[in-house]
Amino acid sequence: DMITLLMIFFIVMYVMSSINQAKFQALANSLNIALEGGTGIFSNVGPSMMDGQTAGVSAVSEAEMLAALQENLKQYLDQEGLSGTVSVNREERGLVISFQEMVLFQKAKNTLTPEAEEIVNKVGELLKDVPNYIRVEGHTCDLPINNAVFRSNWELSSARAITVVNEFIEHSGLEPERLSATAYSQYRPRVDNVSESNRILNRRVDIVVLSSKFAESEPTPLEADAEMEQEKTAVTETEPETPPEKQEPDPDKTYVP
Repeated sequence: DMITLLMIFFIVMYVMSSINQAKFQALANSLNIALEGGTGIFSNVGPSMMDGQTAGVSAVSEAEMLAALQENLKQYLDQEGLSGTVSVNREERGLVISFQEMVLFQKAKNTLTPEAEEIVNKVGELLKDVPNYIRVEGHTCDLPINNAVFRSNWELSSARAITVVNEFIEHSGLEPERLSATAYSQYRPRVDNVSESNRILNRRVDIVVLSSKFAESEPTPLEADAEMEQEKTAVTETEPETPPEKQEPDPDKTYVP
C-alpha cells in the first residue's frame, strides 16, 4: 500500500545520505528478495556509488602522499642549503621540483657534477616513496647555442633531461617504466628573458611527479609496445613485393627441343 511504499522510500533516502555501502547493499538485497526480483532495480546502484566514493578517497590519498613527499624534499633541500636554487611546488599537473642550471650542470654542458650526482640520487631515493609517473623536463633560456656538441637549445635541453633520467635509473633504482624525458628548449620560460637574472631562472631542469589525472596521457609500456607493433605491421603491409630475379639461360648448356 501507499504507507509501505513511503516507508521504503524514506529508508532508502536515509541509507543513501549516510553513504554506507554495507547498509545500502543489505537493504537492496532485502528489497530484491521481497519483490521477488532477484537482482532487481537496486542491483547496480551500490557499485556506482562506491566508484565515486573510491575515486574521492584515491584523490585524497594521492594529495596527502604528494604533500608528504613535498615536505621531505623541502627538509632535505634546507639541510643542504639548496632551497634558494631548487624549488618544490604543487601544480595542477603534480609536484614540480625545479633545479636551476648551476645546481646540476656547468654552462652549456650536460654532464652532472659530482655534487649534482649526490643531489639527484637523494631526490631519486625520495621519489621511490610514491608510485606516480615521473617526467624530467629540460629547459633553456633564449640565448642560442651552436658548438661542437650541441647545435641548438633543443639538443641541450634534451641531453640534460636524459642525463637526469639515466642517473635515476642507474643509481637511484627508479623503474624505467615510470620515467620519461622531455625537451622544451627555450619555449617554456618561467619568466621573460629580459635580463640575465631572468635567464638564470629559465635555464633549469624540472622533475615533475605527475598526478594520476595527468598521468593518464602517458602511454603505458604495453601500449607503447602495441603502437610499435602496429607501426611495424603497417610498414610491412605497404612495402611492395620484390619481383623475382630473371633467370638467364646458361650458354654452356645445350637445350634439346
